[in-house]
Amino acid sequence: MTEKKFFLARESIRELVPQFGACLATDRITVEGRKVGYMYRDNPTFPQDTGWRFFAGDEDQKYIDDPGNSSVYAVNTIASYDPDIIPYLFTPAPCAFEKITGTTNYKRVPL
Repeated sequence: MTEKKFFLARESIRELVPQFGACLATDRITVEGRKVGYMYRDNPTFPQDTGWRFFAGDEDQKYIDDPGNSSVYAVNTIASYDPDIIPYLFTPAPCAFEKITGTTNYKRVPL
């Protein structure tokens, strides 16, 4: 397995939502540097899990099904990649949001 080369250097990760917990995000965000296009929150699956899952929004099912294409991160890390998600992070599960094209806002969508 090759080591991932992240889009942001460790020094670029700012403390934006400290002690928030863990989430899952795809490499389209953390390796390729894409913004979050779709995110949903479900019930947590482990103690530190917030239930948040972040996607660029163009991943197909084959990509998502490959465990090598996503990893567990601190929510703060993903907020450093795309601070536009911050206002939505305290929405209780279950919920889902899709980025409104050309804006920094998201709209709630069915889960």
